[in-house]
Amino acid sequence: MSEKLVGFAVAVTLSLSAFSASAEGMYRDAWYAVPGVAHMDTGNDLDADNDTGAFIAIGKELGQSWDFQVRLGYNKANEDTKVSGASGDYKSTQLGLDALYMFNRDSFRPFLLAGFGATRNDVDYKAPTTIANGKRTSFMASLGLGMQYFFSDSFGVQADLRRQFSRSKITTAGVSSSNSTRNNLLSLGGIFRFGAPAPVVAAVAPEPAPIPVVEPAPIPVVEPAPIPVVEPVPVCIKKLDTVTIDATKLFRFDKYVLKAEGKAALDQTAAQLNANPAITNVLVTGHTDRLGSYAYNQKLADRRAAQVAQYLAEKGVNSEVITSTGRGEAVPVVACEGVKGREALIKCLQPNRRVTVEAVAIEEVCK
Repeated sequence: MSEKLVGFAVAVTLSLSAFSASAEGMYRDAWYAVPGVAHMDTGNDLDADNDTGAFIAIGKELGQSWDFQVRLGYNKANEDTKVSGASGDYKSTQLGLDALYMFNRDSFRPFLLAGFGATRNDVDYKAPTTIANGKRTSFMASLGLGMQYFFSDSFGVQADLRRQFSRSKITTAGVSSSNSTRNNLLSLGGIFRFGAPAPVVAAVAPEPAPIPVVEPAPIPVVEPAPIPVVEPVPVCIKKLDTVTIDATKLFRFDKYVLKAEGKAALDQTAAQLNANPAITNVLVTGHTDRLGSYAYNQKLADRRAAQVAQYLAEKGVNSEVITSTGRGEAVPVVACEGVKGREALIKCLQPNRRVTVEAVAIEEVCK
């Protein structure tokens, strides 16, 4: 394998890793296209020079750890037989399906790849005393590593270094031979991500209707014996208190493990709940922003709500009255339509990333 190719691939990976930034919800189950160039380091058995070609890939995000790409590539290299007066070239056309294992879904995401497909190897060399040529379509396998870096939600770059294994055919002086071909390809392309989830703004809930106060019916006085006056029955009114806590105080980006700062905020909430013995129900609800897929955001909201509920129980709140649920991205408080740039959008959508704690208490208020 060419030392120049390996050195360039490592340099690209290290330089872009310095700019990587964790962002909640980079994954959103999207389709994307990757057009680019590929530099081929041909196998020694081909007696061909190294040269640059082109490729295009269509990819699909399939979960937090996997991408699949269908890739079509073409490379052409001049002969390098070192025979005086020789000419000709070697051509390779590849069509394959690659599986990419993604180590994360941050802006900078390294990956490993493995794939299979078919390749057309075309050898056409001419020398003053002989001709060597041959065409063969064979099975192709690929192994490699690479990285993706996203500058925004819709555009990024992909670089990878792969080794392709196939078979080629060469006929010289009427004698044909079939050889194993091992080519190294260093590819660099732009990522164009398709589609974007539309924001959903929750409707404003109507104000609850006031609870009517029932006046006690007048009690008739029967003569001649006086009737004792009956005191009115106390009226019970439900009181609803809600505490909203910014998710950035409770958790790190895209995580559901409580931070020390978040525990301190929940300590105050737990103290308020423990101080009110009339509480009959505590509802903990997790919310996320709209970045990412709906299913992933729902799962993250469920986990965050469960973590907060568990911590409140550990701080003495009766676990039998605590209920946790996640609403995902379904109930935003801001829409941020028209905001440009990913960092600006993440900052604008911060109010949507929250956890609410609603406590319901029954108090007797006599009218």
